[in-house]
Amino acid sequence: MLPAELIHFKEKGQAITILTAWDSISSSIVEAAGADVVLVGDSLSMVALGHATTLPVTLDQMLHHAQAVGRGFTRPPKEQPLLVCDLPFLSYQCGEDKAVEAAGKLLKNSSTAAVKLEGAEPEVINVIQRLIRMGIPVMGHLGLTPQSVHNLGYRRQAENIKDQKKVLEQAIKLEESGCFAIVLEHVPEELSIRVRNGLKIPIIGIGAGICDGQVRVTADLIGLTEKQPPFSPALIPGRELCIKALKDWIEKQHHEAKTPTKELPQQIRDY
Repeated sequence: MLPAELIHFKEKGQAITILTAWDSISSSIVEAAGADVVLVGDSLSMVALGHATTLPVTLDQMLHHAQAVGRGFTRPPKEQPLLVCDLPFLSYQCGEDKAVEAAGKLLKNSSTAAVKLEGAEPEVINVIQRLIRMGIPVMGHLGLTPQSVHNLGYRRQAENIKDQKKVLEQAIKLEESGCFAIVLEHVPEELSIRVRNGLKIPIIGIGAGICDGQVRVTADLIGLTEKQPPFSPALIPGRELCIKALKDWIEKQHHEAKTPTKELPQQIRDY
């Protein structure tokens, strides 16, 4: 799938589904489930690498995981989900040249077909425009932007009219700059409706009410993470199910180890 196809999804009123993956097993699962887009999100910093925030993950680590995710796809290339990879912290905030080099490294060395980056400040807009001119599709990200955790925290954003107007203006700038879609995270639903109705490109919600599509961290949905975001309850108690299954297996091994060994038949003992 090409990034521009998502715009046709919006025009047809077809919902867009995006799930994250961080290795070949998770990507094979979300592909089989039918996700339109697979996102190698910098959330893997927390989900797969054990960090408290998304900030520590490096570009090389993102590439490593993007390569693994691409290897997990089993469908023919034209039938595979669109693979989008996050640009990690400090891979695009330090200037256009460094951003092009970082994004180009992902596209050149993995199945990644587009990158996602956060914000719409003037410096970020310049980066986005440069990336697109260089042939690198870009997905924007507004609202709660995890790479700005030290400024914003993880609380819901744009609670007042002034901030909502700013987000809408930023979304318009991202569309004008050439983004093919925008993730809108943890904002009031009335804002997402205004942004969705005001733009031609798809608005992908996460904790933002009904949008043109939804994105979720797969580990959250299947209940593998210990703490769920308020806007992404687990669909199944995956962590508890896995622990119980493995605990049952371990207990079985302990039980069998204590069982007296049966005496071997005579012909086997003689052998």
